[in-house]
This record gives sequence, C-alpha cells and structure tokens, in this order.
Amino acid sequence: MAKGPRYRVQFRRRREGKTDYQLRRALVLSELPRLVIRGTLKHMIVQIVKAKATGDEVISSAHSRELTKTFDWKGHCGNIPAAYLTGLLCGFRAVARGVKKTILDISLQSPTRSSRSFAALRGVLDAGVSVAHDKEVLPDEKRIQGQHIINYAKQLSSTPEVYKRRFSKYLLKELSPEQIAEHFASIKEKILSSLKVEAKKP
Repeated sequence: MAKGPRYRVQFRRRREGKTDYQLRRALVLSELPRLVIRGTLKHMIVQIVKAKATGDEVISSAHSRELTKTFDWKGHCGNIPAAYLTGLLCGFRAVARGVKKTILDISLQSPTRSSRSFAALRGVLDAGVSVAHDKEVLPDEKRIQGQHIINYAKQLSSTPEVYKRRFSKYLLKELSPEQIAEHFASIKEKILSSLKVEAKKP
C-alpha cells in the first residue's frame, strides 16, 4: 500500500470499485437527470435520478422483476429483450413525469456494444426520452427481440439433453426459446396497452 505525507486514501466506494467520483461529478455538473442502468446476474434495474443537495431523488424507476409479476414475462429477466422492456417501462414513466432529456450513467460497467445496458438505453429512447449516445452501440431490432437466443436454441436442438438443461426455466414456464420473439412482441404490446389505460385515468 502507498505511504507518505501526500498519500490520500480513496473513498470507500471507490476502493470497492462501486463509484467513479470523477465521472459522477461530471454527470452532476451537467444538471440533467441521470439515466442509471444497472444489471445483476438475474435482473436489470433502470432509474432516472436527479441529484440534489439532500441526496439523489428517483424520478422514475423500473425493475425487470415487474415484467414477470405484472406483464407475465416468461423469459429470463436479465437478458437483452428483458433489458429493453425494462428501459421502455422506465422511459414511459419518466415521460409521464415531464422528463424530456437525461444523461447516461452506466458507472463502472464496460461500455460493450449491443450489450444489455444499451438495450435498456434503446428502450428509454423508444419511449421518447432524449439521451446523448452513439447509434453504433445500440443493439439492432433482431437482437432486441431475442434472435440470438433463437439461433442458439436451434444450434442446441440436435442435442436434446443440453437443450433441456440450458433452457430448463423457459420450458418450465411452457415457453419455447424459439418463440421468444413472438413472446417479446406480446409483452411489449401489454406494456403499451397498460400505459394507454393509465394515461386515460383522471
């Protein structure tokens, strides 16, 4: 460990690899709400957060768990289609609360092209929220719909044991992985329909 009179111990969250304070400072100085996208092994969390002196205020939020509980999503909650749907849900909620423009905050995540973080970003963009980005990092429509999952399932179909093991949770919920694109489209329609109903409420 470094020593000496000029050595300064980093903040705890920086030592733990959780927060880049230089990046956070730049995001806060932009004076725009932050589009915070975080992923775990099983879920995606998308929030739009406004920095205040008293602490961060969450303007809108969506968790991929909602897809299962509210919209009957049968796929994995941490994959690219689920990330897009979570971003779409958060984006529409933000628009309903007057958010028009945000700045992307993926923290210490590696900005990998066509990753689930950028799938969530595309969902927020499709909901009507403006976010500065490079179009090349966004996944294409086929990947958003889960075409890569379909292709992988077809590759494994010749070995039924491996196929059943890899897609056991899909099959348990009576969803064939080859039908993920159709299932995605139906869930997206459910989300749009539910938001239309909410908009009509006084």
